[in-house]
Order: sequence, then structure tokens, then C-alpha cells
Amino acid sequence: MNNKVIDHLIHAFEAPLTNPVLIFSLVLLIILLSPILLRAIRVPGIIGLILAGVVVGPHGLNWLEKSSAVNLFSTIGLLYIMFIAGLELDMNEFKKTKHKSALFGFFTFIIPIAIGFPVCFYGLGYDLLPSVLIASMFATHTLVSYPIVSRYGISKHEAVAITIGGTILTDTAVLIILAVITGAAQGDINQEFWVTLGVSFAVFLLIMFGIIPRIAKWFFQRVESEKTGHYIFVLTVVFFSAFMAEIAGLEPIIGAFVAGLALNKLIPHSSALMNRIEFIGNAIFIPFFLISVGMIVDVSVLMKGPTALIVAATLTVVAVLGKFLAATATQLTFKYSKNERNLIFGLSNAHAAATLAVIMVGYNNNIIDENVLNGTIVLILVTCIIATMMTESASKKVVREGHQDDEHIEHVEESEEQIMIPIANMSNMEPILDFATLIKSKKSPFPINIVSVVPDDEQAERNIIEAKRNLENTAKYASGSETEVELLTTVDMNIPSGIARMSKSVLADIIIMGWPSVVSFVDKIVGEKAESILNKTDATLLMCRIEKPMITHRSITVFVPPLAESEVGFGYWLEKILKLAQELSLPISFVCDARTEENIDEAKNKLKSSVRATYGNYEDWDNIYGLATFSNSDSLLVFVSSRSGEVSYRDSLDGLAKRVGKYYKNQNLILIFPSRQENQHIDEYESVEASPIFRKISREIGNIFNKEK
Repeated sequence: MNNKVIDHLIHAFEAPLTNPVLIFSLVLLIILLSPILLRAIRVPGIIGLILAGVVVGPHGLNWLEKSSAVNLFSTIGLLYIMFIAGLELDMNEFKKTKHKSALFGFFTFIIPIAIGFPVCFYGLGYDLLPSVLIASMFATHTLVSYPIVSRYGISKHEAVAITIGGTILTDTAVLIILAVITGAAQGDINQEFWVTLGVSFAVFLLIMFGIIPRIAKWFFQRVESEKTGHYIFVLTVVFFSAFMAEIAGLEPIIGAFVAGLALNKLIPHSSALMNRIEFIGNAIFIPFFLISVGMIVDVSVLMKGPTALIVAATLTVVAVLGKFLAATATQLTFKYSKNERNLIFGLSNAHAAATLAVIMVGYNNNIIDENVLNGTIVLILVTCIIATMMTESASKKVVREGHQDDEHIEHVEESEEQIMIPIANMSNMEPILDFATLIKSKKSPFPINIVSVVPDDEQAERNIIEAKRNLENTAKYASGSETEVELLTTVDMNIPSGIARMSKSVLADIIIMGWPSVVSFVDKIVGEKAESILNKTDATLLMCRIEKPMITHRSITVFVPPLAESEVGFGYWLEKILKLAQELSLPISFVCDARTEENIDEAKNKLKSSVRATYGNYEDWDNIYGLATFSNSDSLLVFVSSRSGEVSYRDSLDGLAKRVGKYYKNQNLILIFPSRQENQHIDEYESVEASPIFRKISREIGNIFNKEK
């Protein structure tokens, strides 16, 4: 019996492993341990995974072989890297830097080829076709070190944006060259070949940018509650796109990247869906790919005589030199700093996916020999190590210089930002929490404060238990997007007083509420809840009516009354709206008078925001209904108002929420009340609950005297 068990164990652990459960367990153990063990000697986790692949692969201990399961997971990981790169690309920044991306793409394509072709043709003595193929391989690069910049929070930095843009341009060009070289080797280059390639590429782009976004938008709107469905749908799009790219004669990685671009506007960076995509990719699929890259490396090839060593060394030096010169040319052209140059070099130096695709196709078609194949594998290992170490070092320095994402958007003391959401209606809690997550500063360590105020009456105890249960449900929802929340319950004589007290207690910079509900006759006489909350608080206050998914919008229209720029909270709400536009990749249209336009434009330039903004001029602000000519059904409408008694306040803004809510029945609306200086307004000395009615009476009396004049 014991012998049977021992034999069974020996058989199970025979190299290479065949038991799929054991293989998966080993890979997960590597993913878990290699970054932890190598962190002690300051080696980036990515290198750890590649080196682990070398050790356990067929050319090392031979515990793992390139089985169909490993190939499947590594392919998914490669496509995932390209997809996330497309998804995280800041489209506003990319549009702003498209000419820079094109120039970097040109440099990183032409310089390695210009160096590589003569070296292969004259130095190593290869024929014309192999020399062109190897030289084009030098021009490719894979964003192996992209997870590093993502982790450091600089994925939207301009240097990163132009590198990603350049990657897709140079890799597409190389993979098209590959298709041409393969055709030439097989003698298939004719007019039919070029027509087929051109037409299939055009059809692919039409499907990806014309049809896929429309289907995705419809799906996300209709299947709003099915969160798992969203993720599965996204994966389906990625792999379908990769397959279509293959059918079109391109490489699948191009399809995955284009899928990221196609879904870019529909998946906000701070959303729960984006969190799921990144989490699963970084936890399983991308590490699988990196381990599989290591498994290809055969260190023993270097022992097979001087030719293999010379070819491997030459290919590696040319590959690294070509990318370094391309990064330096980009730095000199755009006057980047040394750290930004190193960041571009680090990101673009790793040769893995496209390089492997080029060389494997060349090897299978007998265009290149074994020496080039082995030399390329060594090149992949060396460039991946250099790339990850360089990216890690440059990212740290760029962060120290203060170039993290969102810095150019947010201006308020970000490390201190506090957001508070008072709960009134559980049905609209989820969209308001999603909205708060989108505009929250990524640098603020504080959670979002969710407050429930229970009236101090005979049912207070029962209501507190109910409120806590509701808050727990909200916390569960928040955990889906890894949004930290602080749940607070308090008892007060009335709800506005409780909200005001909690706002001061948590030092709230911004209060985000649901849209005010229809009020009773008593509320109108004594003072409406929303207006009472306004009077008792000083922080920036946002009232939101979010009934449709944010992805349905094509733009944001912001109505800004005259003198809004004179309010204390002007800069803060503007930063938040620009951040929202950045997250949703939407253009903004500001409707305001000439003076306010000048101030908004100046503030936007100071913030260095890449959001596209246009302006509509409107002067007759006593007629609020005239603003309707500037709005459209696809727009998120944002109305800037102010508290009574402040500089930009005017009678026409009175009861704006009610009037706007009735007029725009099926649109998402946000109403902004900028913050004001504490204790600098008359309401401090009034009975705030009763103040609205007295203020209305006094205003009407004032209007009578004005008319008589």
C-alpha cells in the first residue's frame, strides 16, 4: 500500500509535470513567491517571473513544458497587456500628443532598422530577406514594463502616452512588413496580395471603431445590474478582436490593443469594471505570459560555439542601442528631461511579443537560422531585464519630480481631500458612489464618508439599526471598485442639522447629495431640506440626478453664471469637472459670458488639463430657460449656482433644482454650489430653518420698490 502511494507521488512529480492541477499550483506559487523573494535584493517582480520561467522551463529544471494550457494562458496574458495599454491610454492626452507619438513611432522604427540592416547584411553576412526581417525585429517592442508605470501612477504621463502611441505605430508597421516578407519568401507578392491586405485591414478598423463601441454601449446600458456579464463581455471583445486581426493578416496583439482603444471611452479608469479587468490581469494572466517568456530562453545555446555567442551579443547590443538612440532623439526633439528619456527607453526597450512573432514566423518559413533564433531568445531576456530595471528607476524619479497622474488636474490640497455623501434614498446610492469615485483625488488617503442621519424621535433606535444595515449594503457595493468608505450614523433633531454637523466633523471639502425630492407644503413654508443644508454648510455641494449610465454621454455641458469665477470654490469645482471629463474621455462645453470664459480658460491652462473645451456665449442670465438652446440629449448637464448672498448669486438661480429637474426630465443633471468662506454670510445669524421664507418675502418687497423706481 505504502509503495503504491510513493509510486503515485513519484509519478505525479515526474518532470515535466503533467497533472494540470499541479501545473497550475506551481505557476501560482511562482507568481506569489518570485516578487516577494526578489524584492529583498531590489529586483523588479517582472524580472523575477521571467527568471522563474527560465528555471522551471524546458531548458532549466524542465518542470514545465510549453503545453497547450500554458500557451493558452500566456497568449491571454500577452493580449491582456496590449488591451490594458489601449484601455488606459488617455485619449485626450493622446489626441494632444498624436504628432509626438507619430514622430516617436518614426524614430523607434527607422533608427533600429537603419542600424540593424547594415549590421546583419554586412557584419553577420545574411542575405537580403533575412537581414530585413531581423532589422524589422529590432524596431518592435512589447510593453512588458507597462505594469510598473501603472503601479507608480504615471500611466497618463506624456512620455508614457507617446511611447504607447509609438508602440502601436511601429509594431503595426513591422507586422505588416512581416506579412510582406512572408509573402515574398513564398512567392506570393502580387497585386492581389496588396488589395487583400488593404481591404481586410480597412474592414477590421470599421468593425472595431464603427460597430463594437455601439454594441458595447448598448450592452452596458441594458445589462446594467449584471456586473459579471460586463467583464465577460469585455473579454469576449478582446479575444474576438485578436482573432479578427489575425484573419485580416495582422498579429492578434494589434487586435487586442485596438479593442482597448475601442472600449476606452466606455470604461472609466476609476470604475469597478476597470478594477476587475486590472486585478485579474495583474494577478494571473500577465504573470503567466512573463513566465512563458522565460520558458523560451535556452541558456545552453551560448555554449554551442563562438558563432551563437557572437550573433546573440550583436543582436542584443544593436537592439538596446537602437531603442536608446530613438529615445534620445525623442528627448532632444521635445526637450524632455533625462528621467523622461529613460522612461521612454525603459518602456520601449523590452523585446518579447512582437519580436517573438517576427522571429518564429521567419524561422518556420526557413528565412532565418537557429543562431538568430537562439540569439533572439537571449536578446528577449536581456532587454526585458534592462527595460524593467530602467522603467522602475525612471518611474521613481519621475514621481519624485511630481509628475504623477491627476497632478495636472487637481489643485486643492489633494492629500487632505474629504468627500461626504449623506444618504437619503438608497435607490440612487450606487450611481452617486460611482460618481464620487470618479471625481475623488487618487492621492487622498481618506475614505469616502457615507453619512446617515436619523431623526431624534421615538423610533430613533429602530431607525439606527435600519440605517446601519443600509450602510453595510453600500459598503459591499463600494468594495467592488475597491473604494474605501467610512460609514457614519448620527442622531439629530433634524436631518439638515445632522448633515451640517457631520460635514464639520469630517472636515468635508465636498458634499455629494441626491437630487432634492418633491417637497410637502409644510417644507415649503418652514424651509426645504436641500436649501437648509445649503445654508448650514460651507463646503462645495453637488446635487446629482444620475438615472442613466455615464457612458451614454457624448459631452459635458457646464452652465456657468456671471461672476462665478469670483467665488471661493471656483477653482475646486472646475478641477472636479475637468477630472470627471478626463475619466469619461468627454469634451466639455462651457456656456458663460465673455469675462467668465476668459477666467475659465486661464484656470484650465494653469491646471494643464488635456480635456477638450469649447465655449458658448450667453449674456441673458436672468432668463435661465434661454440656456436650453445650448443643451442636447446626449450631454451630461452641469449647472453652476451659488448660495444666496454670495457674489454670483442672482434671483434667477433661486429654486434652480426644481425648475431644471422639471425641464430636463430624462437627462443626468448635476447642480454645483461652490464653497464659501466660513462665517462670512448672514445666514449664520438667522434661524436657518425659517430663513428661506423670510428671504423670499424680503426679496419680493425689494422687487416692488425696484419696479416703482
